[in-house]
Amino acid sequence: MARVTVEDCIDKVDNRFELVLLAGHRARQISQGAQITVPRDNDKNPVVALREIAEETLSPGDLKEDLIHSLQKHVEVDEPETDGQELTDQTDAAAIAADTDEEDNVTFDRMTEEDLLAGIEGLVAPEKSDDY
Repeated sequence: MARVTVEDCIDKVDNRFELVLLAGHRARQISQGAQITVPRDNDKNPVVALREIAEETLSPGDLKEDLIHSLQKHVEVDEPETDGQELTDQTDAAAIAADTDEEDNVTFDRMTEEDLLAGIEGLVAPEKSDDY
């Protein structure tokens, strides 16, 4: 394949913007040393990535999952719970709720309107300068 066009890839990835994201992600992977699945033919990494998508040597779904995983900062793993674990989770949740109730009883100092006005009157205005 001498030249890769969007039309070669658009039947594999429906959205042009998603195609650009996937090809860019794959090109970065190639730059970081990932093995390519098509002959390089003296092409640059973005062209190789588009050729891989067009020739379906890589699954667009797998590329999309890998892109999403690379952008996530916190990956949550769903693990099956046992009956004993559910009971301790409920106990822990009750203890956490009791701790937060104690922390919610925060009091603030109150200021009267007269005290506020007196404080504002006591402020000194900044000097005027030519810099502003």
